[in-house]
Amino acid sequence: MAGKWRIGIILGASVLTSGCINSIATHRGYLNDEVLLQSVQPGIDNRQSVERTLGRPSLQSEYGQPVWYYIASTTMQKPFGTPRIAEHSVTAVRFDDAGNVVEVKRTGLDEVAYLSPDADKTPTLGRERGFLEDLFGNIGQVGMGGAATGGGAGN
Repeated sequence: MAGKWRIGIILGASVLTSGCINSIATHRGYLNDEVLLQSVQPGIDNRQSVERTLGRPSLQSEYGQPVWYYIASTTMQKPFGTPRIAEHSVTAVRFDDAGNVVEVKRTGLDEVAYLSPDADKTPTLGRERGFLEDLFGNIGQVGMGGAATGGGAGN
């Protein structure tokens, strides 16, 4: 009977720890197809042919030369861990004013900017106020404009 308990404990522990080793992959954005991305050529394609080949872009530039961005990202996350970027690619298709492809540029994980927040607060301009100043700071401030003039219907 003790042997069955040991086997059960070993099997249970192995099942529990196997979940901690495996990572969960999550893909977001454009699904990269290398053949389709390589088929877009500067000087040959235009907006219509790019849309037919690659589909609608993830983002479009709002200012300056028209640029379409196709963004793809894959993250890996261990159970109870924070997600980490495993793969990231941005394909930028730049057009001229006539709508013809001028440049196709690909960037990867080397261009990703990692931001580190400043503790638990966002720095702002202005002065620091304490709790009591926040609580009692507006006493006498509300309604002062109309009280000092003495205006009314009887004057």
